[in-house]
Parts: sequence; structure tokens; C-alpha cells
Amino acid sequence: MGILNEARREFIAAPDSSKGQIVFKWPDHNIRKFTKAIVEPDAVAVFMSQGQLMGTLVSGQHTLDAKELPFLGMFVDWASGGNAFKAEIYFVGIRDFPSFRFGGRLDEVQDPVTGLIVTLRTFGEYALRVIDAPKLILNLVGTVDVTSNQAITSWVTQQLLKVTRTMVTTQLMSGAWPILGLSVHSPEIEVAVMRDANRELADYGISITRLGNVDVNLDDDDNARLKKLAGDTAYSRLAGGFLQAAQAEALQGAGEGMAQGGAAVTPMFFGAGMGMANQMMQPPAQSAPVPPPTPGFAGGGQGYAQAPAAAAPAAAAPAAAPAQVATVECANCHSQVRAGAKFCDSCGTAMQKHCTNCNADLSAAAKFCAECGTPANPPAS
Repeated sequence: MGILNEARREFIAAPDSSKGQIVFKWPDHNIRKFTKAIVEPDAVAVFMSQGQLMGTLVSGQHTLDAKELPFLGMFVDWASGGNAFKAEIYFVGIRDFPSFRFGGRLDEVQDPVTGLIVTLRTFGEYALRVIDAPKLILNLVGTVDVTSNQAITSWVTQQLLKVTRTMVTTQLMSGAWPILGLSVHSPEIEVAVMRDANRELADYGISITRLGNVDVNLDDDDNARLKKLAGDTAYSRLAGGFLQAAQAEALQGAGEGMAQGGAAVTPMFFGAGMGMANQMMQPPAQSAPVPPPTPGFAGGGQGYAQAPAAAAPAAAAPAAAPAQVATVECANCHSQVRAGAKFCDSCGTAMQKHCTNCNADLSAAAKFCAECGTPANPPAS
């Protein structure tokens, strides 16, 4: 009888072919009593019944008997006369599982420097570890047959993309980071994303142990647009403005066309081209508004236009001509004397006289008083 019982015993263990799986579900739900369960040093065995956790086994060899493992008493299959247990067994690896890659589109953001709408994407790789096997079974995997790691890694990838999107777009829209050259911030992106992702994954019994090679970049088309705009901006700044850069580019194109034409370029065409070039090189009647400086691009300076020349000092105003002074003629020496003067500055003769009759003011040349008609110079007695 003992020989028969010994022959009916079995060994339960995760097969070698499942070593790369995070979770392996034992295919048989009916487990014979006294079966040996072998749990690897980097794994745990989780016993479930009707979606509820019943117990776990750590690494080692265990005999499935209710006396040794009391929680197995809840799994007894009485239809077998108490010689079997009815349960679901999951072998969960608790070591580091490395070299999982993630990536995808992050979001569409507006470049604060140029105003362009661009699409961001990210790529990287990570390693994970199961820190709570029952949580992983109950909250994420469920009681389905897990034949690959995709059910777990796809969820981890979604969480990584979510926290990366939040972190990067916050820095970009606040103006703290430029869109071109995000690789400079890769170390701090990795630290922040790993911290925030582990906070989200804690409820699922998973932890990110390593995160590396994280690259946040632009869509290929958007990258080409921003690089071209940066090149055009630098070129226009060197040329002195957008208009000057356009003129130089047009002249260069005309020169290349003439060079390709060779002898076929007629003198008439050459003269017309030179006339057009001379017209383009003339300074514009009214310059267009100068765009503001763009410090977001490499080599950004103080603006596109040349610094305004110092204003020339204003020409000195010509000296004002002396004001014309009214004069009167001296009755004695006939010199011109300033009107209102009391005496002639040439001979000293009094310039004002008074009427001897009415004492009215008389000019030096007056012969009669304008008030009473008395002679100005009465005859000597």
C-alpha cells in the first residue's frame, strides 16, 4: 500500500522553458495529496481559489499536506476522498527581469521659442522586479493563463509613458527646457520618471529597478522643420536681417543659374539680371519690422538687425543776426543816435527838448511845438 501511495506522488515545479516568464500558471487544478512542490530560489508559489488568495510558498521543496501547510485544508477535494486538493498555483519570479524596451508618442506641444506645434516621442529600456506576488496576481494578471510577459510589460510601458509625458511637457511649457537638445536632461528625466512610475506601480506589486537610455526627441518631420528654422534664423542674423538674407539667396541663385547656362546666357539676359540685382541691392524705402531676438537657438544673439548707428551730433545753429535798433539823426552833427537817447554819442548835444511854453517833449530836429505851435528855438533877445 505504501508503495502505491509513493508511486502516485508527483513533483510540481515551473518548467525550464518558463524561466523567462514573470508568472507561470501550473496547468492542473487537481493536485494530489503529498505532492512535492519545488520553488526556485528566485520565485514564490501563490495558491489561489476562486479568485481569492489562500497562501504562498517561498523557495525550497514542500510537501503539499494540510498538516504541513494548514492553508491547504481549505483546498481539500472531498470528491476524491480527501486525497487531492483543488487549487490554482502560480509560480512568480521575484528576480530582476532586464532589457524590456518601451517607447511611443508622448504629446503635441508648442515650442515657446518658435510657436511651432511639434510631436514628442520617447524611447528607453528598463528592468523590473515583482515585490508583491499576490498583488500582481489579484490586481493585474488575474487568474488567466499568462503565457508571456506582455500582459505585465504593456501596463508598465503605459505608466512610463504617462509619467514621462507629464514631466517633460511641464518643463517645456514652463520654458525651463528648450525643445532642441533635450538629451542634456536625460539623467534627471530618468530619475524623475523612475520615481513617479514606481509610485504608480506599487499597487500592482511591481517595481522598476533600472531605467536607462531614455531619449526624448522630435518626430522626424518636426525635427527637420526646427533645424531648418534655426539655420535660417542664424543665416539671417549674420546677413543683417531677413530681407538681406533673401537678397543674398536670390543673388546666389541667379549666379548659379548663370554658371549653369554658360555660353548660352545672352548679353540681354545678363544685363537684365544685373539690373535686377542692382535694384534688389538698393536700400528699401521703409524697412520691415525687425523680429525679436531668439535666445532659444544655439548662437542666439541680441536680435536679427544690426545695431543702430549713433546719431550724428546736431549741427550748430547759425548765430542770430543782431536786431535792428531804431535811430534818429542828431540836429547838431547829423549822426545816427539810438532812439530814446538823451544825448548824442558823437557831439553831446541833447537829443530831447521841451517846449518853452507848454513844456511838451520835442524831438531834437523839431522847429515848432506840436502842442501849442511855439517855436522850438525862439530868437535870441
